[in-house]
Amino acid sequence: MMAKTLKVGIVQQANTPDLHDNLMNLAQGIASCAAHGAQLVVLQELHNTPYFCQTEDTSRFDLAEPIPGPSCGFYSELAAAHHVVLVTSLFEKRAPGLYHNTAVVFDADGSLAGKYRKMHIPDDPAYYEKFYFTPGDLGFEPIQTSLGKLGVLVCWDQWYPEAARLMALKGAEILIYPTAIGWESTDTPEEQARQLDAWVTIQRAHAVANGLPVVSVNRVGHEPDPSGQTGGILFWGNSFVAGPQGELLAQAGNDAPETMVVEIDMQRSENVRRWWPFLRDRRIDAYDELVKRFID
Repeated sequence: MMAKTLKVGIVQQANTPDLHDNLMNLAQGIASCAAHGAQLVVLQELHNTPYFCQTEDTSRFDLAEPIPGPSCGFYSELAAAHHVVLVTSLFEKRAPGLYHNTAVVFDADGSLAGKYRKMHIPDDPAYYEKFYFTPGDLGFEPIQTSLGKLGVLVCWDQWYPEAARLMALKGAEILIYPTAIGWESTDTPEEQARQLDAWVTIQRAHAVANGLPVVSVNRVGHEPDPSGQTGGILFWGNSFVAGPQGELLAQAGNDAPETMVVEIDMQRSENVRRWWPFLRDRRIDAYDELVKRFID
């Protein structure tokens, strides 16, 4: 069971092609969060490198590494040095030709607490993830840490209420989404506003529906399309923390790297679930058709 309050650090980063620079910036962000009292620190999706899924390029598989591997060693040491539970997002090489988009969680002593392989894999213009990632096979299982059970999901998972619900039903005490999402260069200001609002709204809805806090950490900054076929992606930042009624506790900006530490009242989840007992009133006898692709 988590303590009554939890201090969560988020690291919203703009990435460069230089791996060393990215790692040093991440280390600095983690240290800053820890210095301000963070007990849990969450990084964005695929934080070591630029978002390489804008094109389909077999050479990009060279970026993947085993788990445990070099990055695990790096983040394990940081978690132990700062005594924080650390949520990372790595490009996992499971075997030649078999790769996953994997969140890896390190406990405050540096041990590997668990991992989650991204279940929902998009395949959209500039987000060609099906080329790189095999869908996860570990299911929707919360990761037990010294702070409690973390319901870690990744980016595209955040649009699916089923994923959040299954994590909640298995005892997750907080929902966490490392993310890489942004605007394409041809999106109008009106379309940009609609997309961002939808992204925030769906995740706040997961908080409401499950009576759990949500932590969503997105990357920021413009990353060009290596193929030159598009104008690249402007990642929109706006990393945020919401409480169990969907209330926004903190939100980063959309145009710059940012770290912040947010205190969450974990006792509110218990109270909110007493006021709004959605789990009690679920009609589990009538939901069989949810496992169908479509009901004709």
